[in-house]
Amino acid sequence: MTFKYNNPSHSKKVVSAVLAGMMALSAGGAAMAAESTETGQGQTAAITNTAAPTGLFSDIKVGYWAEKHVYKLAYQGILLGNNGLFRPGDAVTQQEAVTMAIRFMNQEGQLNTDTAAALPTNMEVGNYFKPYVALALQLGLIDKTEESTVDVSKTSWGQKPASREWITKLLIRSLDKDAEAKAQNNQSTGFADNASISESGKGYVNLAVSLDLAKGVEGNKFNPTGSVTRAQLATFFSRGESLTDTTYPNTSTGYVTGLKDGQITLVVDGKAVNFAVNSSTPYFTKDSETRASATDVKLYTKVMIVGSAGGASYVEVVDATPQVESVEGTFARSLSGNKIGIFVGENYETYSYDEGTAFIDQNGNAIKLSDITADSIIEVQRETFSADKKTVAIRVKSGIVNKSDNGVVAEVSTSGKTIKLVNAAGATEQFAYNDNLLITYQNRIMSVADLKAGSAVKYTVKDSVLQTITLSQGVEQSVRGTLVEIGGNQSTLTFKREGGSLEAKLLTEKPEVIINGIQDATLNDLITDATNGDQVELSLNADDQVTRIQVIGRQMEPMNGVTVVSYNSKTKVLTVLDNNKKPFVFTLDEKTKLDYNTTKPTLAGLESILNDGRKLDLTYVGTRALSVKVIYKYEGTINNIDTSGRKISLLSGNQTITVPYTTLPTVEIYNKSGASLGDLKIGDKVTVTLGANQDVVQKVALNTVAQFEVVALEANSRIRVKSDLLTSQFYVDQAVLTGESGQTITPSQLTAGNLINVTFEGATPKAVQVVKRTLAEVTAVDASSVTLKQFNGQTETVPVSGSVKVVKSGSTLTSLTSLTVGDRVEMTKDTDNSTRFRVLTVMSKQFWSYDGVGNQILVKRETTADTNYRFALGSSVFVHQGDNTLSVQSLRDNDNIVLYLLNNVILEIQKQ
Repeated sequence: MTFKYNNPSHSKKVVSAVLAGMMALSAGGAAMAAESTETGQGQTAAITNTAAPTGLFSDIKVGYWAEKHVYKLAYQGILLGNNGLFRPGDAVTQQEAVTMAIRFMNQEGQLNTDTAAALPTNMEVGNYFKPYVALALQLGLIDKTEESTVDVSKTSWGQKPASREWITKLLIRSLDKDAEAKAQNNQSTGFADNASISESGKGYVNLAVSLDLAKGVEGNKFNPTGSVTRAQLATFFSRGESLTDTTYPNTSTGYVTGLKDGQITLVVDGKAVNFAVNSSTPYFTKDSETRASATDVKLYTKVMIVGSAGGASYVEVVDATPQVESVEGTFARSLSGNKIGIFVGENYETYSYDEGTAFIDQNGNAIKLSDITADSIIEVQRETFSADKKTVAIRVKSGIVNKSDNGVVAEVSTSGKTIKLVNAAGATEQFAYNDNLLITYQNRIMSVADLKAGSAVKYTVKDSVLQTITLSQGVEQSVRGTLVEIGGNQSTLTFKREGGSLEAKLLTEKPEVIINGIQDATLNDLITDATNGDQVELSLNADDQVTRIQVIGRQMEPMNGVTVVSYNSKTKVLTVLDNNKKPFVFTLDEKTKLDYNTTKPTLAGLESILNDGRKLDLTYVGTRALSVKVIYKYEGTINNIDTSGRKISLLSGNQTITVPYTTLPTVEIYNKSGASLGDLKIGDKVTVTLGANQDVVQKVALNTVAQFEVVALEANSRIRVKSDLLTSQFYVDQAVLTGESGQTITPSQLTAGNLINVTFEGATPKAVQVVKRTLAEVTAVDASSVTLKQFNGQTETVPVSGSVKVVKSGSTLTSLTSLTVGDRVEMTKDTDNSTRFRVLTVMSKQFWSYDGVGNQILVKRETTADTNYRFALGSSVFVHQGDNTLSVQSLRDNDNIVLYLLNNVILEIQKQ
């Protein structure tokens, strides 16, 4: 059996003490009691009542699975720490468990040091624990007869780890349910190891199961001799509070009647009590194990606060439903004696209010009663947790507003035709607008699209509808038009608006230029022309300067496969014939984009090969050549390989290109030597490189994509990689490199352990994409999604559409259902963009030693012939016990560990 607790990482492996009772809200930040070491005769450190400084246990981090329960009980004084530590993973000793049970029952006032001397001789405990154990015997929490048979030859009674059966008895008795448990002693527990449970313990186990306090472990077993950790026992007692009516002097439960900076007001037993809070005050909600925020505490909800002297150490929302009732009606008038009159349907009713009643307008802003006009629709809210049913709020739901004010635009909704503003007093209000709204800036009429969040404005409202908005300062705006000219010093820009008028704008020092297909575009890449210039969208700052130029359309025309007739290097005039032998004349300039068989093309280099008969691809505007590409290769898909006719046909774009060859061309395929045309097939993507005269095929390079793990980055942009344990290396200085999110990166930003997809043109890398690599535990799975808990503790549900691959036990499966809850997986995108899960191999071993030089661990051999005892560690191996992160160096000889490996490299070590 396992006491139920929330440890989401290891539900299959760890025998867990989990409670299913009340989920109390706990948080950090209050004073802890510390434990000091009192050495003596093998006893554990004795617990003292010395208060520790305010703060968290250093070994209980925010987000730890039992944080809520540990700190709740710590604030209530039920559990203590040791020099700022809680030691959550330590096994609970019997003397510790008894002490916690006495505090849980709020019976410390009954301790008597005199009776402690009467403990049975075999029940040796630390001096601090003696009064607690003596009182536990008196209260019947532990049975003297049962304890007299305990074997204490190796460990004293107090130091003995509390077993699961023993804890079950203690906790059921602390809940005052001993009689109920004994009544079920004659019933079988139903567990497979029922015979291992003592006859006197069966009833306690049965009752714990029926109260949903405990469940079995794998194999339907109870495991009565298993130990319980301190964190597990804390969780049990914390949740067990829902099964007892015990109260604690520093714990208050009531209804929230006041919320303001630094304070929560609760009505507790009819009296208002104020509790101070601050930025470090922890909040939880009843139905969650993780921390909440101060905004989760709402007026008139039920809340529990643990604290003293008016300070909240722990805040728990017990019931998040506001305890109020509402009455809606039409406001008639205010009356003497702090009353108002309203019509509710046909009935006239009066309601009282006091200084605590909030008056709120339809935007949620505080107003005065005198601000409410007759015939406004209002809502009267009254609390329901007292007999007085005091009016807590009077809210205007609809009323007429006429005003002028200054403020700041918060939000514009064009679909709902509303504008939200923060007025001069700092209050947020929302008004409707219509097509008659007048928006201006310096006598210039603006549009609703020009209103941006943060814009300072002056506005007028009539009959609750915005009439005018005057911008107090310039705003970011966008305009569209045709680019006509960039000034000679690149400080000005002239464009023709979509309406037809010419305008000139100043440019900021380095305006952003965005042109689809051109990386790191500059002003020189723009096409300016009164008729055929780029269609652009300009972003203007508050000073009306251009900060961004985005090309949204180009009038350029393509001309592919033209033949050079002549070129004049002085006039830069190029004459060509198109495919129909029609002549065209173009002019080249310093802005013409050049492309020929070199990595750094120049106009001088191009001119040397623009001889008669050279074939080119062009783009142009009018007679201006925008780009000139010497055809030295074709990219496309193989359509046909005619070995008898010695020609290769490609489908490139929407045209078929056929290129002959005289001698067999070189065929280049990554990771394959001696390749030939026979290794190519119809449909393959290839790059065909032509000879110097552009008339025959010289080389065919197969375009492939392969996935690797980066091993090391070496000199001159050379990287060493591995795939399926085979290593290779190549240069990436001429490749386009992108990160996980598609951002451009440099070779130096690649790191060992990166998973990369490399696109090869033959043996040459042309593109490198870093692949996102997620290592996690599967916590839920269905046919279309997987829920993963990552090593950092974050949980996400990943929808998976399209093809999927699950590599498990050497087989590749195509269904998510082949994943199992508890599997450790590496989730990536494969080279074909399918989602791939590689399930890690699991091994249970005993730790032997850590080799820091070789970054590997050694485990105990199972037999003398066992050679599989040395394992390499991943670069960021996750070592943990439960939710506690450990270091490899903290592992000790004979520790039981579970290893999770990928390609025989350890990615996770779970200490048992």
